[in-house]
Amino acid sequence: MSRIGKKPVELPSGVTASVSGQTVEVKGPKGTRSFTATDDVTLTVEDNVVTITPRGKSKRARQQWGMSRTMVGNLVTGVTDGFKKELEINGVGYRAQMQGNTLKLQLGLSHEVNFEVPQDVTVTAPKQTEIIVEGIDEQLVGQVAANIREWRKPEPYKGKGIKYKDEYIFRKEGKKK
Repeated sequence: MSRIGKKPVELPSGVTASVSGQTVEVKGPKGTRSFTATDDVTLTVEDNVVTITPRGKSKRARQQWGMSRTMVGNLVTGVTDGFKKELEINGVGYRAQMQGNTLKLQLGLSHEVNFEVPQDVTVTAPKQTEIIVEGIDEQLVGQVAANIREWRKPEPYKGKGIKYKDEYIFRKEGKKK
């Protein structure tokens, strides 16, 4: 039995959900998002609560039950609060700044990195060593943050590079003579 799937998704005030077939569409103050579930689950909306139930007792139906509930929960969170990833830049001369829709990164390379920001995501650089990625789609926010981090991953000796704010970098000791 799915412990996550059993919990219904409550819709806060200002958020509406509609189900047509296997697609649930959630509208809120930050925008509209939709999710299409597989045929292994049934979606229902009653009294500002979205309920997901499995069709049958197969293993796949039970897997899709919990996953579908989590996806619908993420839709509701996205249209109410949104998602946010914070990145930190460590290193001498490493910095970031926004210019229009382009994030300009100086990461110790021979050239400046110009990162084009996708449409549904907002990227801000409040300080030269901080980058904040925000949006209503959790997957897209995480992917954009990972793409930015990919340019210079943190290295284990001095910790230089781009890391998530809550990430711990395991440090290694350098060579000894």
